[in-house]
Amino acid sequence: MSKFDSILGTIGNTPIVRINNLAPAGVNLFVKIEAFNPLGSVKDRLALGVIEAAEASGELAPGQTVIEATSGNTGIGLAMVCAQKRYPLVVTMAETFSVERRKLMRFLGAKVVLTPAAGRAVGMVAKAIELAQTHGWYLTRQFENEANADVHSRTTAREIIADFAGETLHYWVTGYGTGGTLKGVSRVLAKEMPDTKIVVCEPEDAQLLGSGVEQASHADGSPAAAHPAFKPHPMQGWTPDFIPKLTRDAVDAGNIERVIPIAAADALRCSAELASKEGIFVGITAGATFAGALQVCAQAPRGANVLCMLPDTGERYLSTPLFADVPAEMTPDEIAISRSTPSSQFEG
Repeated sequence: MSKFDSILGTIGNTPIVRINNLAPAGVNLFVKIEAFNPLGSVKDRLALGVIEAAEASGELAPGQTVIEATSGNTGIGLAMVCAQKRYPLVVTMAETFSVERRKLMRFLGAKVVLTPAAGRAVGMVAKAIELAQTHGWYLTRQFENEANADVHSRTTAREIIADFAGETLHYWVTGYGTGGTLKGVSRVLAKEMPDTKIVVCEPEDAQLLGSGVEQASHADGSPAAAHPAFKPHPMQGWTPDFIPKLTRDAVDAGNIERVIPIAAADALRCSAELASKEGIFVGITAGATFAGALQVCAQAPRGANVLCMLPDTGERYLSTPLFADVPAEMTPDEIAISRSTPSSQFEG
């Protein structure tokens, strides 16, 4: 255990954990659990990285308002960082994302400006740009900001390399989201662990990379329009309705070995099974990435080491379909257990 100067010192150094009950025989399947970050997701790394880079460059002045468009996890991470560093924070978020995310950001002191569902991610990004330009706020630009990828090169990638020192990591499996984790880690692995195959997952209903269709973008890399291959999916934050610049950079680098489409039902099932069969409590995006890792394991050579990124905690999804079948009241089995002894029973 260590003493930290602030909560920000606890970001990163997340554990890599072996999968014992869900892994196919003959393959070593590991997961990197980003829910161990202080605010429960991989985006805590992004939040600290982009704010510290802006402070160092002078782009962010003391006390200046920070603004970002987010599906929730980046906003939650930024709310933590901005609370500790005393920056006001405004986030824009499409109204479709889970209610608990809004409440968490507001609880941490942020202002949450909702945008209409029809505009999806492109709409919330446009609103953030508009507000930043109007009020002189600092826009973190998570989808284009090189500091997003840089923090993963400095931290996530180095942690993976240290944890697999002296071994071969045969496959690294991830989604892409903003593209920060993908770009930042993949470029380091390609250089220092060239035998590692990089596998990227995306929703079956929104195969943006798989479509081969280029993303319409402005000169600064921000999206000019929604990608034509996008359709709504339940993996919040895993794939927006455009291909972020950082993701395009990672694809263009040529380090990705394979892109796997993941069905929504498989994402939900794998998230539930990680909880009930491994005791690992993570969200739908983690379930989706894990479903991709299982596909990789099914084709991997015997003895292969496979590492899967699990981006966030399951508590971000309490109001989503992930928990739709989880009852709040006692089930018949639980009632039967209660009635097996005489004390503290409900009538009826």
